[in-house]
Amino acid sequence: MSPPSETPGYAQALDELDAILRELESSDVDVDRLADRVARASALIAICRERIGAARLRIDEVIADLDGGSEPA
Repeated sequence: MSPPSETPGYAQALDELDAILRELESSDVDVDRLADRVARASALIAICRERIGAARLRIDEVIADLDGGSEPA
């Protein structure tokens, strides 16, 4: 049994999504793999959205810290 795969980072997920898109756009799409590829793409999109959301929260925290630190004492 193979070990569970690690969750890819944003860039890796985006690269894999691009590869899946190219595969799905090709004229010789393997219909037997189509559902699996679409399901994988959906999972990768969810990963990307989660990473973007987490980054947005971190950025908001940094901006809030900067705004709080720039007030006169």
